[in-house]
Amino acid sequence: MTELQQLGMQIRYLREAKHFSREALAKKAGLSPRFLAELELGRGNIAFSRLLNLCGALDVPLSTLVAMIPDARQKEAKSSSSYSAILEMLSHRSVDELQEARLILAQRFDNHAKRLALIGLRGAGKTTIGKKVASRLRWKFVELDDHIEKAAGLTLQNIFEVQGEDYYRSLEKQTLLKFLNDPEPAVIAAAGGIVSREDTFDLLRRSCLTFWLKADPEDHWNRVLKQDPRPITNYPNAFAQLQNLLRQREPLYARADFQIDTSKMNLSQSVRQILKDVQDYFPARRIANFS
Repeated sequence: MTELQQLGMQIRYLREAKHFSREALAKKAGLSPRFLAELELGRGNIAFSRLLNLCGALDVPLSTLVAMIPDARQKEAKSSSSYSAILEMLSHRSVDELQEARLILAQRFDNHAKRLALIGLRGAGKTTIGKKVASRLRWKFVELDDHIEKAAGLTLQNIFEVQGEDYYRSLEKQTLLKFLNDPEPAVIAAAGGIVSREDTFDLLRRSCLTFWLKADPEDHWNRVLKQDPRPITNYPNAFAQLQNLLRQREPLYARADFQIDTSKMNLSQSVRQILKDVQDYFPARRIANFS
């Protein structure tokens, strides 16, 4: 691993530890989101003055950031023992754990996967916007809940009633792993509660460029009511529950790479903004059929 890659890894670690989205940190440090993304991937050679600005935005002294990078002189001596330790660590893992390890390594050292994940409460527009974005990119669109239902042989409501939430969350992660190990580019619409299980949400964020489709509570509510009715409409305090759920999840949703406010943007504007962010993030040579 080069020194630039180590620097990028530490910057991403600090950003996520402080719950900054890439877009928010870039703005605070006076950088473009694309350059910050390149820097985190070890491909951006940052000037000293801009690195100082970035340290200021992260509220971390430059000396601390540099100290987090291992001494290059120790690399060769440690390489053999590190390799053996990794093999030993993986030797007794389950199939699901090995798939997850493979994804982590691919994201860190290969980074060829092209995947977007849309998160947010029901009514944010994940399906509608996701299908439009996938069509423009000519990528596959995946509605994760549809595949969870197929895997369980039950509707979502029945899964929760018969098997319980723990079963659903376990199946959610297994289904997500299946699609993340598929090399075909995809746009994934995740369930609103995927952020509630930390290991699954971390897996999603490591493996996908994530977008939080946010909206005002009133817009969430009105959009849900226009869809197939759910039990939420049978409760007089349902809207208050929705508001409370949104408040609880907002800090988790905010960990996404980008935010799209669908209360302020219409469908076309939202799609265009996502496509622009995708084009800025991925090197142009790696986005096939972008139009």
